[in-house]
Amino acid sequence: MSDTVFDLPSSRAADYPGVLGPTVGVLGGMGPAATADFYAKLIRATPATTDQEHLRVIIWSDPTTPDRTRALLEGGTDPTPWLVYGARVLAVGGADVIAVPCNTAHAFLPAVIERVGVPLVHMIEQTSRHLAALQPPVRKVGLLATTGTVRAKLYETWLATAGIALLVPDSTSQAEEVTAAIRSIKAGNEDPGLLAKAARRLVDRGAQAIIAGCTEVPLGLNAGELPVPLVDPTQVLAESVIARVRAGQDLN
Repeated sequence: MSDTVFDLPSSRAADYPGVLGPTVGVLGGMGPAATADFYAKLIRATPATTDQEHLRVIIWSDPTTPDRTRALLEGGTDPTPWLVYGARVLAVGGADVIAVPCNTAHAFLPAVIERVGVPLVHMIEQTSRHLAALQPPVRKVGLLATTGTVRAKLYETWLATAGIALLVPDSTSQAEEVTAAIRSIKAGNEDPGLLAKAARRLVDRGAQAIIAGCTEVPLGLNAGELPVPLVDPTQVLAESVIARVRAGQDLN
């Protein structure tokens, strides 16, 4: 798919008089339920007592974006043009900052950042910072994520800078528990305890916390099922977006 298909007008909604205040763009649809879950978390995390105190949000939910794991591991269609297009839609609509509630999509974000003049809040970076600040300190964490996220070492790279080691499921658990559960949730079904089993295996290997490293994982795994903290990157992302907007960093 050629990039010219995705050309958009250069004007932005924020250029028009009367459109004031920061606007958050959500580059979603990967999958739709995870995008809805992120927006709900953004609402709940906002310290607001009236409608008018909530953030202005534009959501671009494009479920036609090619599978990110397939692109990384099997030579599938590159989702970058879809991500760039969605980010441009958000920019034209007036977004001052963009959040991407999809872990595996972060493997393709450098190309998006280069071609869209709107800052992105990096979910994996923020999650790594959150883990580094936990008390008591954690030195080893487990990851439940797509095989694409695992093999691309998206979390491993960031966590290494914080001195935190990463544990991932063995190949059998990854395929039969984590991947199977993610596919079930994406299909609109419940996870029959597969994610909890995979998480407990990581805890048995020494994980002091578990990262819900696919946006479908928090939809199928309850923190109460585990003896260690369950860190939800989409929750961290929501709180990071709110903090950034309230601080006025890199906006407008």
